[in-house]
Amino acid sequence: MQCPGAEHLVSTERTPRQREWRPQIYRKCTDPTWLFLFFLFWTGLMFIMGYSVVAGATGRLLFGYDSFGNVCGKKNSPVEGAPLSGQDMTVKKHVFFMDSCNQDVKDVRLSSIVLCVSSCPEQQLDTLEEVQLFADTSGSFLCVYSLNSFNYTQDPNADSLCPRLPVPPSKSFPLFNRCVPQTPECYSLFASVLINDTDTLHRILSGIMSGKDTILGLCILALALSLAMMFTFRFITTLLVHIFIALVILGLLFVCGVLWWLYHDYTNDLSTELDTERENMKCLLGFAVVATVITAVLLIVIFIHRKRIKLTAELLQITNKVISNSPFLLIQPLWTFAILIFFWVAWVAVLLSLGTAGTAQVIEGGQVEYKPLLGIRYLWWYHLIGLIWTSEFILACQQMTVAGAVVTCYFNRNKNDPPGHPILSSLSILFCYHQGTVVKGSFLITLVRIPRIILVYIYNALKEKNAYTTTAINGTDFCTSAKDAHKILSKNSSHFTSANCFGNFIIFLGKALVVCFTVFGGLMAFNYNRALQVWAIPLLLAAFFAYLVAHSFLSVFETVLDALFLCFAIDLETNDGSSEKPYFMDQEFMSFVKRSNKFTDAPRDKNSLRKEEGTELSAYCEINIH
Repeated sequence: MQCPGAEHLVSTERTPRQREWRPQIYRKCTDPTWLFLFFLFWTGLMFIMGYSVVAGATGRLLFGYDSFGNVCGKKNSPVEGAPLSGQDMTVKKHVFFMDSCNQDVKDVRLSSIVLCVSSCPEQQLDTLEEVQLFADTSGSFLCVYSLNSFNYTQDPNADSLCPRLPVPPSKSFPLFNRCVPQTPECYSLFASVLINDTDTLHRILSGIMSGKDTILGLCILALALSLAMMFTFRFITTLLVHIFIALVILGLLFVCGVLWWLYHDYTNDLSTELDTERENMKCLLGFAVVATVITAVLLIVIFIHRKRIKLTAELLQITNKVISNSPFLLIQPLWTFAILIFFWVAWVAVLLSLGTAGTAQVIEGGQVEYKPLLGIRYLWWYHLIGLIWTSEFILACQQMTVAGAVVTCYFNRNKNDPPGHPILSSLSILFCYHQGTVVKGSFLITLVRIPRIILVYIYNALKEKNAYTTTAINGTDFCTSAKDAHKILSKNSSHFTSANCFGNFIIFLGKALVVCFTVFGGLMAFNYNRALQVWAIPLLLAAFFAYLVAHSFLSVFETVLDALFLCFAIDLETNDGSSEKPYFMDQEFMSFVKRSNKFTDAPRDKNSLRKEEGTELSAYCEINIH
């Protein structure tokens, strides 16, 4: 099915005509099949969202629940066959274990009865009289709900209906709002069983929930750092580049040092007994090794290209001049960030609901346990793919919008009369014609991002924004655009490509700096609660969000730089600088090209920036910018 205006196409892809490489007035819808597939995929995500709302119970994870199916701190609905279910626990917000010092797991469930109480006993209770006195004075009943407090000392079955004596002093901990015993010997036994034998997913989810405030704070920190990086790149100078690279080097070395120091601290901590602590220690070792390798690689690259710093600063200044013609490009990442935040919050909420989806089953003694629904774990993988693909799609829409605005401004002969509203024009073209191309490109990037180590070469080939820039110019589909972009860029000098790549590398260092400081803040924050939470996953989640936030802001410069480079290659391909075919590039850009030529001190033909007469794409001599 064709889009409106498709009958007015200037050219069709069936005829072997050469590309005209000019922004098209009349366009057609590109990659509509992929847009339909994306719609079907999101239909599945919406089904998972609805399913998680109906079958999930995030409240059980957030607030904790007792052995009878009641969620603490909430009013509950009764479970058929469980007489003690369906109680109003609004004032009973804490989870209390009647035998916290002798926990055991039988058939994947705790042997101890769990209750919802209004407060945890902060003093040791040695007798039933003290348990009764605590109930009367605090209103917190530590025996089974069916036993009234005045019968604590009179009922012959009180020993089995009340907590095992002595009741150790306990304190509420954010992890499931549990009353955690404070005596060392009891705490060790309690935590080793309660945490080590908990399902891995629930341990991860509990770590996310107990550190949700920290994760939110780290995202805000990443946002502030990204804005600072954007301001730095906006007013970049050679001195600022040197200072910036020095900060990146110091930040990388500092984070590596902190990771190794924390790992050393864990290995020498004799009290490390819990699986969570051991898992955190293993993750720290992995983080430290990976960070060290990445730091070493980045330092080597910086050392190799140290002489190109001045040239890169000039290239970024030219990029800023392009942005100055469309200053609203710097505001555009804000709505991208807002959409990403909304999507991430919804994604995490659905993940938590999926993690608690289960059916209530009544067992002996009127107790209730929740069995995970069949096939629920497979939905998690679908949900994860949805996170990556949709995030890439949102970022790709930004890249396409920025590339379209740059193309509109570059291919304007009258530099004193810039086109009006280039961003809105680019957005309208994107949503009317090229959403399918963005969907396809983001899917291919998602597909190769998951097995990144194996398919790193393909990922590096596809991640470039030049395919989106080509679509913005010619209105072609993703694969055709990628092929055309590769064809015309392959004719350019490796020296200028190297300067462009190092410019992108400097921008990548800005993202790395944001992630470094975010990870450092996370390490310091999560390290205070190292015992009762697996904070490796929350830290990775915070680092992932920090990178996406930094990428959504700094990719404006990256996309402008790549689009400018492609436009430059097209300019040289279709024009020769004569009065009949003048270049679109301005004098400042031309001066930069000449300075970049002198940088390599290589012999140069004075006609190397000119091509033969004609505008068709013919075999073209390599542009010797050296």
